[in-house]
Amino acid sequence: MTRGFYIIMAAQFFSALADNALLIASIALLIDFFQRPDLSPLLKFYFTISYVVLAPFVGAFADSMPKGRVMFISNTIKIAGCFLLLLNAHPLLAYGIVGLGAAAYSPAKYGILTEMLPPKDLVLANAWIEGLTVCAIIIGTVVGGVLITPSVNGFLASIDIPWIETGIDTPPEIAISVIAVFYVLAAIFNMYVPSTGVDHKPVHSNPLYLVRDFSHCVKLLWMDKLGQISLAVTTLFWAAGATLQFIVLDWAKAALHLPLDKASMLQGVVAVGVAVGAMVAARMVPIQNSTKVLPVGALMGILVIAMVGITSLPIAVVLLILIGASAGFFVVPMNALLQHRGHILVGAGHSIAVQNFNENAGILLMVGTYYLLAKADISVNGAVVIFGLFTTAAMLMIMNWYRCNLTRHGPELQKLLEVARSSSHS
Repeated sequence: MTRGFYIIMAAQFFSALADNALLIASIALLIDFFQRPDLSPLLKFYFTISYVVLAPFVGAFADSMPKGRVMFISNTIKIAGCFLLLLNAHPLLAYGIVGLGAAAYSPAKYGILTEMLPPKDLVLANAWIEGLTVCAIIIGTVVGGVLITPSVNGFLASIDIPWIETGIDTPPEIAISVIAVFYVLAAIFNMYVPSTGVDHKPVHSNPLYLVRDFSHCVKLLWMDKLGQISLAVTTLFWAAGATLQFIVLDWAKAALHLPLDKASMLQGVVAVGVAVGAMVAARMVPIQNSTKVLPVGALMGILVIAMVGITSLPIAVVLLILIGASAGFFVVPMNALLQHRGHILVGAGHSIAVQNFNENAGILLMVGTYYLLAKADISVNGAVVIFGLFTTAAMLMIMNWYRCNLTRHGPELQKLLEVARSSSHS
């Protein structure tokens, strides 16, 4: 891997760490200041809206200039969202601004991989990026939980800067001000991301053209017999993962009697499993065999259902690691396959924008559904069972879809997989 790849990894690490720490701090802000813990799932909802609404534009934006510059601009927007939280803006609105920066960041982060690296390194690069992102999730959720604990928060509050009155006094505000520093570090690394020498296309001035162009890209990927399967799987994975974040928090409170700062650590436990699964997949699953991991996705849903009735913390930790490992193992190869097909069909930035649109539309649907289940007073265990059954059923449907494709278009699919294999060794 090149020096530029490691710079991208460092920038991604600090940005993702801050995203996840900020989620915990924002939940604390809703609970402590606004007295609205029921709104917590809507934080993810507002964060994700930008991915869906701006999908036709962020891909073109990412392809219009060096992607390091795009990442820098995006992190600056995230910093602005932190300042809005400190200025007592509503957490849903401010966290939505952070989501705006994240929506612009994602096509650049993944798109630059296909510009910088040959196809043979994409699975490994994705495993590194996903593994590092998962490490950032682990550390970010831990940092977010630690920053809102009374002891640490009290220590930070006691730090007095002479002649400067910040007005930052509450535990969530102190946590958010620390988290903003991580976004600044990410922005500094963004400034040193090297140019890949790829020609950049100016953003088209007509937004209707961009919408039509994006719609065409969506159609191309969903019509592709490999692209549609990998896109369906990654959409389900990210939607399920986002919902699982809140399920774990609520389940830890109900079943294990853990407060928010301790429950947030269990999110990190799931992320440990994802990292392990991603690394195993990188070593064991070449891109031409990526579709063989589909049954592991169905297993993940079954493991989620097993959460019901568990009241022991050690057993819960083991189970959450297994859930995360199954998720990481099946998503990394499918993500690499989707990037390969997307790069060929529509280009790097547009491909990631299409992926983000579909994945985050799924997040809106599943997180919104979970919020409605909670409002309807469905128990946490009931929500866990519904979530697990849905995930398993959806994966079984995707597996059947792929079998139908093999039956009808077997030679075509084998040729496409051979192209992926050949590219991965070129």
